Amino acid sequence: MSDSEVFRCFGDKDPLSMRYHDEEWGVPEHEDKALFELIVLEGAQAGLSWRTILHRREGYRRAFQGFDPAVVAGYTPEKIDELLRDTGIIRNRRKVESAVRNAGAFLRVQEELGSFDEYVWGFVGGKPAMNAFTSWSEVLPETDVSRAMSVDLKRRGFNFVGPTICYAYMQSIGMVNDHLTSCFRWQEIVDEYGE
Repeated sequence: MSDSEVFRCFGDKDPLSMRYHDEEWGVPEHEDKALFELIVLEGAQAGLSWRTILHRREGYRRAFQGFDPAVVAGYTPEKIDELLRDTGIIRNRRKVESAVRNAGAFLRVQEELGSFDEYVWGFVGGKPAMNAFTSWSEVLPETDVSRAMSVDLKRRGFNFVGPTICYAYMQSIGMVNDHLTSCFRWQEIVDEYGE
């Protein structure tokens, strides 16, 4: 089946977005470094399009040294100033400082609970929710779970983690399957990760 013969909920007009849609979005992620990467990228996306962030993802990976939270947590004010001159990322001081702050909070969660994966997936009982939306109008920007996650992340020292960002994060790490039912990925994810 060719790419033109399948329906995607998004990404058809941009190869990078298409690959992200087909291979990552909605797929349960449990590796801590990837979970840190996505929480930083979702925070960076606030007020921007996800496409904008995807096209800077490699720049972020370079600037944040592969998203190693232990390294990022140690970034100094001088390193932050250096990052603000890096055209490969979104050069917003609050967002860059947030990534450094969130790295420290991320490490504290790992120390307390053994892994960030254990913590974040606890909000859905360790299993992804398999939604069955037929239209984007049915997909809410936030849910009770994303609101609870936002409150707890903020309590733990994270920022740029409002309920809408948390819901986008839940979608990106596969805590929810929000592919539309007409999208070829919806059934594939249900078959692989549903009960």
